[in-house]
This record gives sequence, structure tokens and C-alpha cells, in this order.
Amino acid sequence: MTVQSIGDPKYISLRTFRLSGVAVDTPVWAAADSGRLYVMTAPPTGKVKRIRNDPRVEVRACDMRGRPQGPWVTAQARIVADPAETAAGLERLKRKYGLQFRLANWRDRSRAETVILEISDRD
Repeated sequence: MTVQSIGDPKYISLRTFRLSGVAVDTPVWAAADSGRLYVMTAPPTGKVKRIRNDPRVEVRACDMRGRPQGPWVTAQARIVADPAETAAGLERLKRKYGLQFRLANWRDRSRAETVILEISDRD
């Protein structure tokens, strides 16, 4: 299975891995584009730290509470560093989630930085 086979669900469960190998699942918003998924998060989150140590992830469609709605797909995550790519990722999410996205960002306006994660098939 590929990342593209997940489609473009409202939520995905993002599974990252601790140094010990223990999996951590987090339901997140994601926007699909060209066979990749884009996720927004804050820099100090655990998922960013875990991805820096191990870019291997698993993803699947889920509901807002993380209940599965499909099979796991093995993938890799990349922390987007380029400001233009970050802006494009944010725009994808903004288009998909609309007012909901704007409200969530307004609520979290104290967040000085935003990190975009790009999730793609493993090489």
C-alpha cells in the first residue's frame, strides 16, 4: 500500500517511533497532494522530536479520536525546512479545512512557529 491509497481523509493517525522503538499514535489533520500528506504541528512536539531521530512513520485514516478507518501504511516523514514549502503546506491545509483551520490557528496564535511535516512513501 502507498500513502496515496489512504486518499484525503479528514484525520489520519500518525505513528512515530521513540528511540526505544515504542510506537506513539497521534490523530492529526492532513492534506493530500501529489501522493504526499502534509501535517502541521508546533516545533517542540514529541512527534517532531521523534521524526528527527527516525523518519520512519506509519499512517492510516482515522476519526478525530484516532479510531482506525483503514490499514496502516508504512511511510517516511520529512520536516519541511524551506519557508516557501512551509507556506505551501499551510495553504493546502487552509484550503482543505477552511474556517475550522483559521479558528484553530487563531486559538493557537501564541505559537510563533509552525512546522510542516511531509509524509511520503518510503524509498
